[in-house]
Amino acid sequence: TSTKFGHYYDVSKTMSPELFQSIKWHSFYLPEELSLQPTVKTCNMNSAYGRLLLSIQRIIYQEGFDGSDPQKKQKNILRIGIQSLGSLLWGDDICCSDTPEDIHSLTKFLYVLRGLLRKSLSACIITIPAHLIENKAIMERVTNLSDTVVGLESFIGSERETNPLYKDYHGLVHVRQIPRLNSLICDVSDTKDLAFRLKRKLFTIERLHLPPDLSDTVSRTSKQELAGSAKLLSSGCGAMAIGKKHLDF
Repeated sequence: TSTKFGHYYDVSKTMSPELFQSIKWHSFYLPEELSLQPTVKTCNMNSAYGRLLLSIQRIIYQEGFDGSDPQKKQKNILRIGIQSLGSLLWGDDICCSDTPEDIHSLTKFLYVLRGLLRKSLSACIITIPAHLIENKAIMERVTNLSDTVVGLESFIGSERETNPLYKDYHGLVHVRQIPRLNSLICDVSDTKDLAFRLKRKLFTIERLHLPPDLSDTVSRTSKQELAGSAKLLSSGCGAMAIGKKHLDF
């Protein structure tokens, strides 16, 4: 009868080996792919990106996530996770130079991956080291090719780490873009100031609430000003104000 939104994850616990073995999963290890397929046509794309696309496409069609064949049993959604895309781990140099050798390699990969996800029962989450990419135009293209873009800004090593206003938080959450499929206008979130904090078992995201200003010099209205305002009110709205404060009607 009641629907509970969200889940509770204890980040201090690890997955049990029994549960990990019972789950059907696939991995992609670039050195193994290089030994199995030494030459792959990548159409002016980074060879690592080309092999990753072929691996994802093979899993989609072999496991029946393409949706073209009639499904005899209930299928789940293929969940794809790619870490540190665009870094040196993938043989890309966009993090090392402002003018990389193949500046369009990352955007080509995302464009082809977007097509694979659209025609299959798949979802993908990608992490990109945006703080290492000097070329801002690449990040704008990556944002345009993504449905949802969220950035994390840590306070470690910045001036906000010692700022007492942010003492209860460990970083900020920036919502760069949210899905707007089948819509003529973009969906604008009513909450833009988000922060996160790391606890022993939880990673919580909440609204950024600054503490109240409890300074020693509090601005208060003195008794003389209150008495002067009372005289002005008693003299009537049309009379000329004689006190220190003028009332405008």
